[in-house]
Amino acid sequence: MAVETAGVQRANIARIGRLTGTLLPRSHFVVAPKIAGRLEKLFLNIGDRLKNGQLVAVLDDDEYLQQVDQARAELDVARATLDERRSTLETAQRELERTQALRKKKIASESELDAASAEYNNQEAKLKVAKAQVAQKKASLKAAQIRLSYAQIRVSWDDKNGSRVVGERFVDEGAMLAPNTPILSVLDISTMIAAIHVIERDYTQVRIGQEASVTTDAFPGKSFSGKIVRIAPLLKETSREARVEINVPNADGLLKPGMFARVEIQFEEHANATVVPFSALVKREGRQGVFMTGPEKKKARFVPVTAGISDRDRVEILSPALSGRVVTLGHHLLEDGSPIIVAAEKEAGSGSASGGAPIAGKRKP
Repeated sequence: MAVETAGVQRANIARIGRLTGTLLPRSHFVVAPKIAGRLEKLFLNIGDRLKNGQLVAVLDDDEYLQQVDQARAELDVARATLDERRSTLETAQRELERTQALRKKKIASESELDAASAEYNNQEAKLKVAKAQVAQKKASLKAAQIRLSYAQIRVSWDDKNGSRVVGERFVDEGAMLAPNTPILSVLDISTMIAAIHVIERDYTQVRIGQEASVTTDAFPGKSFSGKIVRIAPLLKETSREARVEINVPNADGLLKPGMFARVEIQFEEHANATVVPFSALVKREGRQGVFMTGPEKKKARFVPVTAGISDRDRVEILSPALSGRVVTLGHHLLEDGSPIIVAAEKEAGSGSASGGAPIAGKRKP
């Protein structure tokens, strides 16, 4: 039977995890008013960039201005009342002191002293009430001023030097808004998050700080580097998968939220390993192995093997130690000892412990 063969090599081989996921913004929040009102001005639209603390919208504030004026007037009244109470208390204090002096001289009666003392205590209590009313009106004025400030809607975030971009715009000028009605969504896309899900077998192979390569359909042939920053501490029972998040720098802004992401992560690498083409692996009687060609290349010998990690087209052979050539094509009907005709041979490349080049070669004439 005509077969093709390839040489056993010594080379580096790595197991690469190839996963898919979605690109997400590093942060995403919605801008909404804290108070109700008519949207008078909206200064931004989708795609516009924002700075921290920037004014994005203004509500009609006539009602809140009136509340501030009313609260200020009520505070003025409370302060006037407080001044009056202080004056009345001073008068009551002088009367009490005069009555006490007259009582010592036996001119004023005990009942007159009691009346002066009661009046002083009464005015002192009223002064305390007036002070409390002033404090209350101050608080009411401050609350009204805060509500007025809410009519000017600004954005803020912890990263003082960063910028954001408007993702969506939900309303237009003139709309009547209730509290917490979404106006804009704001995104941070300076760094993207590639969210993927890792199966149970590979879960123990991922770690924080591990490098990953990300590609998208939008930019074929272009790869973006990233690092694993978060690993979920649990696997979902329904899928037996864990969420893994990868930070992908996006200084040029090429990547966008919602893009489909293809992620490659190197789980492990073995140096100077014995490798053969993946196509050389076969099964006979439930055992995995390869067919080796004899020195005269006239018979195929089945050798059971223990396979290690594999990449796209190569597989590591852990045992036994192999050398020579393995059958890569035409072995589907072979048995141990079957006669063969080597129709074409693939010369062993220069695979070395540092090279890891794919198995390839030339055909002999």
